Amino acid sequence: MMMRPGPSSAGALILRKMIKYVLIYLAAINIIAFLMMGTDKLKAIKGRWRISEKALFTSALLGGSLGAMLGMRVFHHKTLHKSFTIGMPLIFIAQLALAYWIMTRTGQL
Repeated sequence: MMMRPGPSSAGALILRKMIKYVLIYLAAINIIAFLMMGTDKLKAIKGRWRISEKALFTSALLGGSLGAMLGMRVFHHKTLHKSFTIGMPLIFIAQLALAYWIMTRTGQL
């Protein structure tokens, strides 16, 4: 088990900065994934060229799974597609497990 850096150590400062940047990134990618779902729904309604399912899943895999799931619910989009109704929650669970593993390995839990 790794030792947790003391509150005044350089390692703790770096870790806090990294966590801040990761949280900013996650907020941004989740907003993007949410907006992608809304944009794709609007394009579907208007019969326009759509955002690919690959792009929607990529945004989720890059950390935007929660935003994608919220977008599915808010915009009532892709809710009949099993690949989305099962895939997005599975991605989210995998990301939570990864976050838990990282936090336990770095002494944050």
